[in-house]
Amino acid sequence: MKTPILGSAYVARSVNAAANRMVNLFPEIVPEGGKEPAFLQRAPGLTRLATIGIGPIRGMWTFGNYGYVVSGPTLFQVDNNWNAVAKGTIAGTGPVSMSDNGIQLFVAANPQGYIYNSQTDVFQQITDPDFPGAVTVGYLDGYFVFNEPNSQKIWVTQLLDGASVDPLDFASAEGNPDNVVAIFVDHREVWVFGSNSTEVWYNAGLLDFPLARIQGAYNELGCAAPYSIAKMDNQIYWLGKDARGQGMVFRAAGYMGQRISTHAIEWQLQEYSDLSDAVGYTYQQDGHSFYVLNFPTANTTWVFDVATGAWHERASFQNGDFNRHRGNNQMFFNATNVVGDYQNGKIYKFDLEVYSDDGQPQKWLRSWRALPTGANNLTRTIQHGMQLDCETGVGLNVGQGSDPRVMLRFSDDGAHTWSNEHWKSMGRIGRYGFRTIWRRLGATMKIRDRVYELSGTDPVRIYIMGAELILSGTRA
Repeated sequence: MKTPILGSAYVARSVNAAANRMVNLFPEIVPEGGKEPAFLQRAPGLTRLATIGIGPIRGMWTFGNYGYVVSGPTLFQVDNNWNAVAKGTIAGTGPVSMSDNGIQLFVAANPQGYIYNSQTDVFQQITDPDFPGAVTVGYLDGYFVFNEPNSQKIWVTQLLDGASVDPLDFASAEGNPDNVVAIFVDHREVWVFGSNSTEVWYNAGLLDFPLARIQGAYNELGCAAPYSIAKMDNQIYWLGKDARGQGMVFRAAGYMGQRISTHAIEWQLQEYSDLSDAVGYTYQQDGHSFYVLNFPTANTTWVFDVATGAWHERASFQNGDFNRHRGNNQMFFNATNVVGDYQNGKIYKFDLEVYSDDGQPQKWLRSWRALPTGANNLTRTIQHGMQLDCETGVGLNVGQGSDPRVMLRFSDDGAHTWSNEHWKSMGRIGRYGFRTIWRRLGATMKIRDRVYELSGTDPVRIYIMGAELILSGTRA
């Protein structure tokens, strides 16, 4: 029988109910003519492009012919050969928000603000006495729009001049008495995220402050983390919070928030001690649009794939343990998906043809229940063997991966404890007809409920179409 290895990540509050973990793998749907309706493939590895400054990479932005990277205390300009030139000093240690008007780059470092003029090559801190500080920044119709720290106020700069602020160019988001957490500009509209509510404003061309609220575009749903907000596929994604709780992930559906997190994801998030430091970014690769959500305090990274609506984990692998993925933020520059490291000054390329993270092992893992949903009648089964339906013969010429191996272990108590590891080869290079089979897997015990787990670290491509389980029943 086919065992349901395909699917997404869903580890429930009770692992006896669901224990489907997926790390550094994601599914792809095969619409027609495929061997199976979907397959699992390995998440991209990291190829180092450059080391810029001392790190960490706090923010990245691209405009004109350059990329701009805030690494540690310094703003760098990066050219097409990945050479970096320092342009100025940025205060603080946390994430930054960046935007440009085609000439000026505005860096909001909460509370400081900075302007780099790409035409004059002048970098300066915003010293206008009317500048109140900025948490996040966006661009709309010639204005930089930003939110003042610890307040309900949103501001605009002078037209085409980010360094100048008029003392009357602000308004308050007063639909709810919560403070503004962040602003985000999308489709020439400004989404004003409070801790418990969201308003949407547009450029009405008014005197003094040009923006006005869009009537009816008010939502009693706020944002838990200012840097969790990101855009892709013409929609905004963010980590939500309101007067009733927090820890759900949303995307915009019109002016409303549409829940995209599952109960399993939400249980995980609500176990974290701090959600306010979450950092999100998006990128597109091979037609998959990914929303990546890092949780620094929890040392975890979750990823939502718009193409399938499925979640999975991304992780680095150090000292035998999974840790948050190294990618902290993203820019698309030089025809490359670039991510910056959260610990140092390295920037990387997301590379689907590389199966390690800057030379360090990338471990992938998939756990799933042996029997399909509803098929477990609580009788013991003898599981004679399992064959993995995957692309074999993927070994390398020499070194680690020349005889790539995959590890299987299983749990007969609902994923509370696990068996010893059972290693099998995936076939040396060119052995495309090789069969990866585990035999004599024994009888299920205790609660008559087996969970399997596959994993590997060899730097080879992984494509899993399914798995065939050979079993027979016994008495209850």
